[in-house]
Amino acid sequence: MLILLSGVPATGKSAVADELSRVLPAPVFSVDPIESAILGAGLEQSYVTGLAAYGVAQNLVDTHLALGHTVIADAVNSAEEARAVWRDIADTRGVRLKVVQCVCSDERLHRDRLQARRRNLPPQFPEPTWSDIQRQRDKFVPWLDDHLVIDSVRPLADNVGRVLRYIGRPERS
Repeated sequence: MLILLSGVPATGKSAVADELSRVLPAPVFSVDPIESAILGAGLEQSYVTGLAAYGVAQNLVDTHLALGHTVIADAVNSAEEARAVWRDIADTRGVRLKVVQCVCSDERLHRDRLQARRRNLPPQFPEPTWSDIQRQRDKFVPWLDDHLVIDSVRPLADNVGRVLRYIGRPERS
């Protein structure tokens, strides 16, 4: 199974991915740390470094699916082109694709989370601004695939429980 977490930055994708990884267990391949490693090698951030990070994540996901693992992918996935690649990988490997879109319905909370966000990424990988997030949200293509929407105003445990039910896995007690 490929569990694909999608949504604009600071909506809780990585927190959900990390907790799912612990519960299932399943590896998580997150685009941001991959792109930060590319930038750490001395490349300037650009559309190409973002595309390369998606490519690396997709290759790693494909490799682990081929080994029979359930895999979690963590990326914005705002454009149909990126989504099509994930679908193709799942189809090629004969696994279910379970899409989870993360949102934050409270704009003030979303903005506060962005400002408080501290990730272990190098300084070459800047956090987006609130304006960046608003632009991404405006360009975010609605999902047409079957998907679950979770709202990060809810407690993490509640959202993880909803994802576990959606993917057909029992919650741990």
